[in-house]
Amino acid sequence: MRIGIGNDHTAVQMKLDIKEYLESKGYEVNNYGTDSTDRFDYPIAGERVAQAVVRGEVDRGIAICGTGVGIGLAANKVHGIRCVTCSEPYSAKLSKQHNNTNMLSFGSRVVGLELAKMIVDEWLNAEFEGGRHQRRIDMIASIEDGTYKENK
Repeated sequence: MRIGIGNDHTAVQMKLDIKEYLESKGYEVNNYGTDSTDRFDYPIAGERVAQAVVRGEVDRGIAICGTGVGIGLAANKVHGIRCVTCSEPYSAKLSKQHNNTNMLSFGSRVVGLELAKMIVDEWLNAEFEGGRHQRRIDMIASIEDGTYKENK
């Protein structure tokens, strides 16, 4: 599996540590973030990773900034992205099982490295359950493309 990873200046070390961790497990990791601690705008990295996911350059994306929120919001602006911001493993797992998320974001100032590894593991090891969840994914996609009609 190919994973894209992006980050801003606050998350350089976290990105490097997660990249090394993923590579030790056999994942191919493509870097879409900065390797410098000089100021770097998180929307750039979030959009880069999201576009790589949508284009099929990578299978899933991980985005890291100070809180994970801003970079996740930027990623979610890319058509076809379902990015979840997590600070614990349970939501990461369920986001894949129920929402078929294709991107994960978290904050280098919010979670420590070992917790980040647990979040990543739960997310990567989870499988989309389909079924009743697919109907809801389709609803989200219709909101995104402007065709959503609420059934009353």
